[in-house]
Amino acid sequence: MARISGADPRKKGLLSGLLVRLFYWLTKRKLGKVVMPVQITSHHPRILWGYGQMEQAFLGSRLVETSLKNLAQLRAATLIGCPF
Repeated sequence: MARISGADPRKKGLLSGLLVRLFYWLTKRKLGKVVMPVQITSHHPRILWGYGQMEQAFLGSRLVETSLKNLAQLRAATLIGCPF
């Protein structure tokens, strides 16, 4: 359980609210639910935008096979104890 709650898109401004809704939708489409790290990062739209850019660059990289990237991501998550 996080010490702070996730960002509510309805309480954000127009542009930042749309950005948060977009990221929530993309996360829900990819993972099946909106995970807590995305909800917490959504409090700061610039950090959320950077987080999204990093994810897109990671997914768009063609230097390594997709299966190897997924395996490395899973290994890193298990090493740090991340449940995602």
